[in-house]
Amino acid sequence: MADCIFCKIAAGDIPAQVVWQDEHAVAFRDIRPQAPVHVVFIPRRHVVSFAHVTSADGPFLGSLGVGLRAVAEAEGIAETGFRVLSNNGPHGGQEVAHLHVHLLGGRPLGPMLRQEVGVSRSAGTRGSDEARRRIP
Repeated sequence: MADCIFCKIAAGDIPAQVVWQDEHAVAFRDIRPQAPVHVVFIPRRHVVSFAHVTSADGPFLGSLGVGLRAVAEAEGIAETGFRVLSNNGPHGGQEVAHLHVHLLGGRPLGPMLRQEVGVSRSAGTRGSDEARRRIP
């Protein structure tokens, strides 16, 4: 996609601190790190989000797993632990419309989500309960 910043990074048209890459994926340091280690993984092929993944994206998903392990080991966080995070769509907080996965580590990261004051836990899990009922 011509106007996608991540497509331009994957093509090498925009500089980035690339830490790992293969024929299907590129991993680079986040420009606004949220942890001592913060690396972003993207597919070379434009895919908007995990909601748009098809069987054609299988090679990227395999590369993602291999790359996450390789970068975690190279950064010295494989043994102490790390977080893998992907924001998808507007409610998920996705800021760039190109599938990307964050690898964060290098310090204790705390709880994944904090309970908001005045928000019922059951209200936030309604979709999850519905999905669990549909999964055999």
